[in-house]
Amino acid sequence: MGRLKNHVKLVGGAPQFRIRESADSQAPVYWIYSQNDLLGDLAGIEATCGERKKICTRDEVSTLFAGDLIFSLISGNACMVSKRHEGYLYTQNYIKMFTDGSVVPAFLIYLLNEDRRIQKQFQAGLQGSSILKYTLKQLRELELPPLPPLERQRIIGEIYLKQLRVEALKKRVAEEEKLLLLGYLGEVSI
Repeated sequence: MGRLKNHVKLVGGAPQFRIRESADSQAPVYWIYSQNDLLGDLAGIEATCGERKKICTRDEVSTLFAGDLIFSLISGNACMVSKRHEGYLYTQNYIKMFTDGSVVPAFLIYLLNEDRRIQKQFQAGLQGSSILKYTLKQLRELELPPLPPLERQRIIGEIYLKQLRVEALKKRVAEEEKLLLLGYLGEVSI
């Protein structure tokens, strides 16, 4: 038990408005990590919708690596960054998390996304707010439930992430079947 800050180091991204865009064609170009990217990483499949934003800058920026744990202050979801989003710039809307070894990363994702006690704490912190946005302070002060042994954490985390992938794949198959059927009906009705 204990607060999240006792088990995890939290590092916020750079405020996007402070990043100066460069017109220099030699300046590095960064894709900006988005909610769609997070949802794709969480589901384990590439999100198909949404427009990607990029920025050209010579400023020092915070970037992601495959395997990084990220928490969205917008949605309140956590995920592990996939290889396809390595090198993406992350903004102040995301918090990078580094565990101290007492909690398995996949289990931490499960806790932050699904645990009822954690969700109650988040909801209590959002009450009275006109804008539903999570804060670094709120995340830091989360009271964690008793942590199971590391091997059990690993198993729970793996099952959780695999289940999310299965759900996403089933949803994608259902959407493809619908499009196929609608295409067929369109041909038949002519």
